[in-house]
Amino acid sequence: MITTKMMQQLWAVIESTNVTTLLQFDDMALVQLLLQQLKAKQGIDTQSDSSINTYIKSKLPLIRDTAESRLCLEPENH
Repeated sequence: MITTKMMQQLWAVIESTNVTTLLQFDDMALVQLLLQQLKAKQGIDTQSDSSINTYIKSKLPLIRDTAESRLCLEPENH
């Protein structure tokens, strides 16, 4: 089960991850990277690990769209 706190921390990890990384990594590598970074911030049990993995996979299009939006907002791209 994914708690609200885990979701908040996951999205904080996504926000702090380099935009280029979010856009250039393939799906599997990106899921693993985000999961690894989240685990470093919070201890995750095996059941939660599986749930978060599934959640990240389901949100990859949103994660990449968000990264593209951030890329457009960076000052050096204006």
